[in-house]
Amino acid sequence: MLLVGLFSLRIVDIIDIILFAILLYEIYNLVKGTAAIRIFIGIIAVYIIWKVVKALQMQLLTEILGQFISVGVIALIVVFQPEIRQFLLMVGNTRIIKNQRKRFLFWRFKINNPVNLNIDKIVKACQKMAETKTGALIVITQQNELDQYIATGQAIDSKISEVLLETIFFKNSPLHDGAVIINGEYIRAARCILPVSNKATIPPFYGLRHRAAVGITEKSDAIAIIVSEERGDIAYSYEGNLHQHISPANLFTALESLFK
Repeated sequence: MLLVGLFSLRIVDIIDIILFAILLYEIYNLVKGTAAIRIFIGIIAVYIIWKVVKALQMQLLTEILGQFISVGVIALIVVFQPEIRQFLLMVGNTRIIKNQRKRFLFWRFKINNPVNLNIDKIVKACQKMAETKTGALIVITQQNELDQYIATGQAIDSKISEVLLETIFFKNSPLHDGAVIINGEYIRAARCILPVSNKATIPPFYGLRHRAAVGITEKSDAIAIIVSEERGDIAYSYEGNLHQHISPANLFTALESLFK
């Protein structure tokens, strides 16, 4: 029977499966490295369980999970509103093929290799800016490349250097407001707008720079480094947690543990 079923597959069915796999992969790319990835995996798990209990004719569980899935569609629109918006923008982009050429079609998966990050230059730049009390906010991406936030800033696409980071955050520079986003070896953009955290545990004397650092790390797997303009000290945020009064040596150790 199984062989008969396989031979009865139409070409349209195969295309349907391939298109669904590509769609699922693109959705995964949008939510990877964010808090939404756990919800995404949970939804898939619930759907698989629902199909299994339905196949086993377990009436009560089938009814309960079926209701959960039908009502959950509305909840998904609310929870994944930013990701849905980004996906629709991507679909509507006429240059989508050019922009996605690095992972063209389903078989060109990204391999999760360690990020080739020049930690030493970032730490030295932060140390110099702390000494001169130059305010800075540097976001370093991991799995989630934060394209939606990069789009809000000024494109740089230049290799990391101490001088460039110091120049960007120089108080008279037109790029000093907002955040710098680093991906791998490159500074992708400056003057980027980040979401602000409403966490009550953030000390009240910290301003928007620290709240934005916590905000972006609540929504993604990035690490955000803050140099205080008022106090000249270094802090960083990871997974929504703010680590204060960090020495350059400790910052180096924290970055090395994440990226090496």
